[in-house]
Formats: sequence, C-alpha cells, structure tokens
Amino acid sequence: MNDANKIDRRWARILVTVLLSLGALLMLFPFFWMISGSLKTIREITSPDIIWWPAEAQWSNYVTVLTNPENPFGVYFRNSIIVSVANTVFTLLTTILGAFAFSRLEFKGRDRLFSLLMATMMVPSQMYIITNFITITRMHLMDSLWAQILPYTASIFYIYLLRQFFNQIPDQIYLAAKVDGCSDWKYLWKMMVPNARSSLVTIGLFNFIASWNAYLWPLMVTNTIQKRTLSIGLKYFASDSGSDYHLMMAGATIVVLPLIVIYLVFQKYIIQGIARGGLKG
Repeated sequence: MNDANKIDRRWARILVTVLLSLGALLMLFPFFWMISGSLKTIREITSPDIIWWPAEAQWSNYVTVLTNPENPFGVYFRNSIIVSVANTVFTLLTTILGAFAFSRLEFKGRDRLFSLLMATMMVPSQMYIITNFITITRMHLMDSLWAQILPYTASIFYIYLLRQFFNQIPDQIYLAAKVDGCSDWKYLWKMMVPNARSSLVTIGLFNFIASWNAYLWPLMVTNTIQKRTLSIGLKYFASDSGSDYHLMMAGATIVVLPLIVIYLVFQKYIIQGIARGGLKG
C-alpha cells in the first residue's frame, strides 16, 4: 500500500511538473518571439513561412531604433529612468512614514482614518485623472517630468502592505526602545526599516514597474519629444515605422527587457515580501 502511494505521488509530481513546464513555455513564448523578431530582417519577419530564429542576428536594428532622430529612444529611456526612480524613492518614503504612523503611533481617529484611506482603494485610478490634471495645470507643470512624478508618490496599498509587516514586530521592542530614550524617528530607521527590507524591495519593484509601464497619464501631460517616456515613445515609433515590424520588435524589446532583468534579479525578494507582509498580520 505504501509503495502504491509513493508511485501515485511520484506520477502526480511528474504531471504537475509537466503542466507547469508547459505553462512556463506558453508564457515565455511571446518574449522569445519578440526578441527573435527584433533580430530579423524585414524579409524574414514578413515571410509567410515561420522563421523561429534569424539566419544572422541583425543587431543593427537596435542601433537604428536608438539613433532614430524623430523618436530618440535614448531620450525616452533617460526620462523613464528618471521618472521611475524618483517615483519609487518618493513612494518608499511616504510608505515608510505612513505605515509607521498607522502601526505604532497612537493618535485620535487613527483606525478610522486608515479605514477611510483603505476605502479609497475601491475607487478606480481613472477617477483621479481629471483632478490630477487640473492640479498639474494650475501648478504650471504640464509637459514636464515632475508632472509624471508628483501625482503618484503615495499609495495606500503599499502603506497597507508595509503596515502588515510592521505589525508583526512585537510592541514590547518598541516600548523597550522608548524606555531607553530612543526616539520614534531613530527607532523607525534603525529597527523597523532594516527588518522590513524584503517588503520594501517588493514595494519598490512593484512601483518601479508600474511607473515604467505607465501610459495614460504620461500621454496626457506630455506634449514634446524631450519629455516622453518609453511607453509613449514606443506608441509614436510604432505609428511612424509603418511596416517595419522588425524595428517595432526591437523597440518593444528595449522597453520590456529592463523589467525582465530586474524581476529575475529580485524575484526572491518579491516572493518573500508578499509572503511576510501580505499573508500574515
């Protein structure tokens, strides 16, 4: 009976492995096809026959995309880096301060205020666009990088996620630190933040990816080439390229590849951060 159970479990593991492998291949195939297409000639990519990989990799496609004077991907890439990094830094700062206030500080109406902020998560982000647009216009920040940074420097979801982790740290440690004369500011940065490293990395990565992929808001607040990010630049590049599908694939690869590399490098922290911050507390 035990031998039969072992055999059943073995076949179950094999079946699960096969299904997961097939699922992984299906998910990775679009990325493979995009990279393959970015290295093909126009004849290969428009061929009626399926060509899985080019006979000779055309790395010059990337040079053509990056040096295009009408759609300078170098400028788009720089703007995306500036906007995404600045947005992530500001969001982490507001998230740390907000999560600490709602998890450790005692003030009147704290729980009601947090519940009210949590309720705003049910409001679609598109509902804020008009208000944000009016605010940015009145601040005379249209067609600037600040217009793409300021409206998204705080997130109640990230505050909630980090607060869940902060709540796991025993109150006795905080009280003992206060008895020893430790200030709230020092306790936050010396105790709370170092212990929440995995959650902070997760929040930072999620916010960076969201900022990098943002499309609707940057499209509304930018008018000139010098202020466009990659997601907007790719749209205009695709419109101008016509049937140059190999160049479109190269442009899409430039946009997506940094995110793939970042995810592969930090995937361990993403899993740890979600498991420790979102499933407990």
